Amino acid sequence: MAEYIALIHKDADSDFGVSFPDFSGCITAGSTLDEARAMAEEALAFHVEGMLEDGEAIPEPSSLTDIMADPQNRDGVAVLVALKAEPKTVRVNITLPDDTLREIDRYASDHGFTRSGLLAAAARKAIREGLDA
Repeated sequence: MAEYIALIHKDADSDFGVSFPDFSGCITAGSTLDEARAMAEEALAFHVEGMLEDGEAIPEPSSLTDIMADPQNRDGVAVLVALKAEPKTVRVNITLPDDTLREIDRYASDHGFTRSGLLAAAARKAIREGLDA
């Protein structure tokens, strides 16, 4: 199981933000440090799942020395996040209105997700938190 360095950032009036220098666009946040760490594992798994679906190569983890050599990374606290074994990916067909699909794609693009990654994240969040009828 590979471990990647995540950087945790905290401004006075914000949640704990998490970014992954090895994965551009892989970001998340949590209102507590524990929540941020848990969300980091989930975000990394979703991001890698999307990369695999898109046929992209998964990078080897960078060293702490290499990551901290970048001045932009020095204001974050480095933590290791395990990339758990990737679950088997299954292709599914769904039917959506075309305007909804355009909104999904636009949101996914603006927030560093693939379409599949965003839909999976939304489904997991809905399952975890429940849906209002």
